[in-house]
Amino acid sequence: MLSAVARYKQLLSSALARYFPHTTAYLRAEREAAQPRKPARKQSKKKSTGNKKASGRKTDSGKPGPAGIYPGTRLKVEDAQVQAMRERVAQAVNARLIGAPSAEQWAMILCRAPLARIFAGAGSGKSSTLVLRVVFLLCHLEVDPKRLTVISFTNASCSELRERLQRLLDFWHYPHDARQCVRTFHAAMATLAKEHLGNPRWFEQLDEPGDEPDNPLTGGRLRPAQQRLLKQAYQNAYAEDARFRVLTHRLLKLPAPEEPPQGKAKAPLDACKLPGEFTALPLFELLHGQIDFAESLGIRLDRLEVKTLGCAARERDFIEAMQRFHQHFNNLLKHQGLISFNGAFAQLSERLSSDDGKPGPALLALSHLLIDEFQDISPQIVLWLQAVHRRLHAAGERISLMAIGDDWQSIYGWRGSSPELFIDFDRHFPSRGRSKSTTLLLGTNYRSIEPVIRDGEKVLAEVQNKQAKTCVAAKAMQPGDHGVRLIQRFDLASGLPALLQEITAQCQHVSQRANADRTAVLLLSRRNEPLQQVRAQLDKALPVRAMTIHRAKGLQAEVAIILDDCLPVEKHPLRNALYAHCGFFAGSYDQAMQDEARRLAYVAITRGVSRVLWYTRKAQGATQCLAASRPIAQASG
Repeated sequence: MLSAVARYKQLLSSALARYFPHTTAYLRAEREAAQPRKPARKQSKKKSTGNKKASGRKTDSGKPGPAGIYPGTRLKVEDAQVQAMRERVAQAVNARLIGAPSAEQWAMILCRAPLARIFAGAGSGKSSTLVLRVVFLLCHLEVDPKRLTVISFTNASCSELRERLQRLLDFWHYPHDARQCVRTFHAAMATLAKEHLGNPRWFEQLDEPGDEPDNPLTGGRLRPAQQRLLKQAYQNAYAEDARFRVLTHRLLKLPAPEEPPQGKAKAPLDACKLPGEFTALPLFELLHGQIDFAESLGIRLDRLEVKTLGCAARERDFIEAMQRFHQHFNNLLKHQGLISFNGAFAQLSERLSSDDGKPGPALLALSHLLIDEFQDISPQIVLWLQAVHRRLHAAGERISLMAIGDDWQSIYGWRGSSPELFIDFDRHFPSRGRSKSTTLLLGTNYRSIEPVIRDGEKVLAEVQNKQAKTCVAAKAMQPGDHGVRLIQRFDLASGLPALLQEITAQCQHVSQRANADRTAVLLLSRRNEPLQQVRAQLDKALPVRAMTIHRAKGLQAEVAIILDDCLPVEKHPLRNALYAHCGFFAGSYDQAMQDEARRLAYVAITRGVSRVLWYTRKAQGATQCLAASRPIAQASG
């Protein structure tokens, strides 16, 4: 039993951690940094007993998890290196290159853990802190730039991060060009594919060859060359596979096909509506979209036993059609010397797991990884990262991983991503022995006023799986500032003139505000259609940006105006079956989408600095909890 003194210390520590979380995190990191590094234990020379206990560890689900590969010892950092970093940062602050880091940001910059997870809330200065972390690694710890990679979400975010990084490295007089350290997952994978898969051409880059591969999450509809190839694969499958013809007619609710066909069978191009999808699409596009989703979950369709899936007959028919179409699609890709991003990730994961050769430059570049927006990765990316670092570890290379993200802002579940992978980080990326990853919090919001932050937190109240945290507002309020003002009974067709007047009034308000954001108004919606209607009538001279909530992630404006009815999520039986089969998630796809709708609302709200207006037909979903705590405004017009 604990002594009275020990119990008092424990209670006091818990209270300090609860009421001063940022200071506690910083002091913990500083204390760990001051601890002397323990010498590594020598491996026992006892013969193996044959039970292979070291091959894996039990996860919460009871299944064996991956064995730990990340070292439990801290990174070797001298006091002089830390002092030199602090002094140079102070000079950069005086030169107005950066703002002064807070205590919680310093904890991330100077983190000694080879395996770290950073929960970085909205507006927490994550990007500037990440850049300083890279500067510390390169300039003070002298990590080889050819063994370090920073992963950012899109080519656009990479470009911005490179510019920030190079500006600071020039100030530090760093002699090397480190801009190539910053890549997207797909660009890093493509470089590795050149070493292992023979420099393939990419299906996703048809019609735009030569560009660095970007994250396909940012893409829109399929381009003409992609559609032609998919249509050809669909036609080949229909002409050559009698079973595929039967499945096609069932799915399209057409009469049974004539067997044997008279001449070459011509595939029907009717649109198909799948439960859970927004719109009806040609069957070949719909099949490709669901194949893409299944592969992002790490599912190998060629090894999937459809009979084992817990779903209805129609969903089993669709998945069997996916398998047969996928085979013809892959044959066509191979014939044309192409490969898909998903196919390359899967092939590389398997090859790295069985390879025992000397790591090449592309693989060595992934030794020390800093990954931004980690909450939006998929099981497929997890499997690839595991294979990459296990291969490097087996080759005797030092590895480290810092994952930065915010599970509250995970909004790409419809493409296979999930915040569960970030929340269950230690399950997927275990340390050796009993060590766990170091977890830090960037919880100060430098963007939004407190009412905006609190309203954002309210819409997350019913999210089942999330990291508990409370964000702190650093920005002071001014007269007239407010959180979410909800305008109900809004119809865009009749209410557009009043909405345009409101946008103009908000722009005038921002023009008279001290220290206002450069963007006066950010107009947000889940869909492009309402934004297009407003853009067509909006005065182009106004400082207003209109974009989907997904594209606005990471941006901000003084006033955020949201157009969203928060319609209930439609059930998706097919994806529920795939979700359950992949084995990565605790809940269903439908539950994940309900939670994601709340997180999408949180992202939209926290784009606003000092005001948020939300236009909707009626309070439901994310807006229902907001309506219960404030006066109801009715739309005019």
